[in-house]
Amino acid sequence: MAHIHEKIDFTVAIFVVHAGKVLVIHHKKLDRWLPLGGHIELDEDPEQAALRETKEESGLDVELIGERPPTTGPGTRALIGPRFLDIHRINETHEHIGMIYFARPKVGKAGQATLAPAEHHAIRWCDARELDELQPAMSDAVKYYCHTALRELA
Repeated sequence: MAHIHEKIDFTVAIFVVHAGKVLVIHHKKLDRWLPLGGHIELDEDPEQAALRETKEESGLDVELIGERPPTTGPGTRALIGPRFLDIHRINETHEHIGMIYFARPKVGKAGQATLAPAEHHAIRWCDARELDELQPAMSDAVKYYCHTALRELA
């Protein structure tokens, strides 16, 4: 999706964990190892964006991990909160506010991720040791989220 604002956009990043491994992609345009994710569209909430991006980029249906408060009432729908929030610079004039979610594949599809060749060079499941061996090297921030997801969803 194109940027919806010239200075800042809202995005989701999804760290999917299965069998002691986290799913990462080698992004073509950025030439970096990253989690699944992307921009939140104007007609969706962050949960919907996380589920859509995961499905588009890996073929997986996932369950987002987190708490949904019991506050739903007329005109209100409680959302699962992201595990982390960050803001990161994309270029000199543009930033992303990132909502970082942890997820597990739904039963029956676990581990069967498929490459989105238009966007990624590779997709793979990595354990904690393998994250350190990726080339090009993963950023410290992404590696932190990967390790935290692996630890918390073990």
